[in-house]
Amino acid sequence: QVQLVESGGGLVQAGGSLRLSCVASGSIFSRNTMAWYRQAPGSQRRLVASITSGGRINYEEFVKGRFTIARDNAKNTVYLQMNSLKPEDTAVYYCYAAVPYELTYWGKGTLVTVSS
Repeated sequence: QVQLVESGGGLVQAGGSLRLSCVASGSIFSRNTMAWYRQAPGSQRRLVASITSGGRINYEEFVKGRFTIARDNAKNTVYLQMNSLKPEDTAVYYCYAAVPYELTYWGKGTLVTVSS
């Protein structure tokens, strides 16, 4: 059983920055595809960014140039550096892992609130 624990959320003013962390346990981390999703109130959960075991990175258009995803396999951790935050970035941010073979897991989420 894989467990994902997010941290780093909080309240920040527009234009500010936060770094989210997700620590994984219960799998060989280097083999996982990792991703961040977010869900705003009244909205469906949507992809923010992903990084494969081989280092291929994908960003959704609405965060390109502002957010950076990275992983540290030695620490079993994936990060999301969020800069130039906007009020519309307010959401619960969820860590996601795809584990060989075709198993997926979710963290419980961390709340990011961006004030104007």
